[in-house]
Amino acid sequence: MTDEELQKLVQHVSIESFHLPFRHRAVFNPRLRTTGGRYLLSSHCLEFNKHQLLHFGIEEFIKIIKHELCHYHLHLGGGGYKHRDSDFKKLLRQVGGSRYCGAIPGMGNSSVLQYIYHCRRCGASFIRRRRLDTRRYVCAACGGKIQLMKQEKRAERNDRENEQKG
Repeated sequence: MTDEELQKLVQHVSIESFHLPFRHRAVFNPRLRTTGGRYLLSSHCLEFNKHQLLHFGIEEFIKIIKHELCHYHLHLGGGGYKHRDSDFKKLLRQVGGSRYCGAIPGMGNSSVLQYIYHCRRCGASFIRRRRLDTRRYVCAACGGKIQLMKQEKRAERNDRENEQKG
């Protein structure tokens, strides 16, 4: 599906399900990895994850379109357009949109670094996403000095743990 075909599909779904026109732009965003789509408040454009369409099919993708159109129409109409708002939840149920999109295996951000620290006094180990200044922080369990043991990507760690289990 091209961006032009997506634009026509979004306009069609908007008229059919919401009885309101979609007057902005709808495009595929190749950078989207963990979400099905997003509504941009400033430009009123919709961006979609093409992998959702390819992996789950057109029926599920239309539910994602309806979800994003709920944000769009409620925001432009002055209603509660956020996920937690009752206006959003009610409209989403009425049009049959999906609340969540399915996870695509391998599409998550698995290249995030993880830092593994070790307490010199009690031996406790813990993992952090952000690097700690070991001169300023101490072990929460015993107050001992901590040291950085390893810095690795999450995917490498998951692979190693899977090898140990199997």
